[in-house]
Amino acid sequence: MKTKLVRTLAALRRETTKWRKEGLTYAVVPTMGAIHSGHTELVAQGLTRADRVIATIFVNPKQFAAHEDLDKYPRDEDGDVLKLGKAGCHVIYLPTPEEIYPEGFCTTVSATGPAKAGLEDKFRPQFFDGVCTIVAKLFIQTGADYAMFGEKDYQQLQVVTRMAKDLSIPIEVIGVATVREDDGLAKSSRNVYLSKQERQQALAIYSSLSHAAERIRGGLDIQSAARLATRTLMALGFTVDYVTVRNAATLAPPQNRDEPLRIIAAAWLGETRLIDNVAV
Repeated sequence: MKTKLVRTLAALRRETTKWRKEGLTYAVVPTMGAIHSGHTELVAQGLTRADRVIATIFVNPKQFAAHEDLDKYPRDEDGDVLKLGKAGCHVIYLPTPEEIYPEGFCTTVSATGPAKAGLEDKFRPQFFDGVCTIVAKLFIQTGADYAMFGEKDYQQLQVVTRMAKDLSIPIEVIGVATVREDDGLAKSSRNVYLSKQERQQALAIYSSLSHAAERIRGGLDIQSAARLATRTLMALGFTVDYVTVRNAATLAPPQNRDEPLRIIAAAWLGETRLIDNVAV
C-alpha cells in the first residue's frame, strides 16, 4: 500500500473515515520530523497493534521558548517522508502552522501532575502546555485508537498519558522502549548537534544512569546514587540540569524503595541538551 501524504485536516479525515467504515484500527505516531530509527520503531510497534499507522510531522512552535532552537531545529521533509514510507506508514500528516493554529486560535491545554514534577518543566516552563495543546489536537484530529510515544522523553510520556485520561480522549497511549545506538546513546534528533568529541562524551549519560540504577538495586540509598551520577557527569564535562530518581508513574519523589522507580537526567554538552532515563 502506497504511503499517502496529506496536509489538511479535511484530507486526513477522508482517509480515517474510510478506515472506520472498513472496521480498521489505527495508531498515530506524533513527530517533529528529523526522523531516525527511534521514530521508525514507533511505527513498527504501531503496526503490531493496529491495521494502519499515521505519522504526523509538525515542528510545534508553542513548545519552544524564545531562546530555544525552533529556527535551527533539523528539518528534512523529503527524507522524513521516505523513511516513514519505508517503515510502513499508511498516511503522513504534514499540516502547516496555519492548519494547526488558525487565525484567532486562543485555547491552550494546561497540565499539572506529572507536568509539574520539577524536571523539564523547571527548565522549560512553557514546554508541556505546548506539548499538551498540540498532542490533544492531534489525538482529536486523527481519532486514532493508539498513540505511540518513546520512553526517552519519559516525562512527556507520563504527561500525555495523564492528559488523555483526564480529558476522556478515547485513545490508548503506548510507551515504547528507548531506541539506542550500538554504544548506548539514546537516539535523538538533536544528536546531530554534537561534535565528534562530544558524541563520545555523550555516552556517559546512559552509562552513569545505568550504574546508578544498579547501585540502587544493590542497596545504595536513592539520593546517594543520584548524587554519584551527578558528580560523574560533571567531572566528564557535562553541565547537569538534574539527575533524580522518581516514581515511574507519577514522577513524584519516591516514598520508599518498593515503588516502581525511574532515574531521569538532563544535561548539557556544549550547546546540546541531552535527556535520558533508566528503569531501576
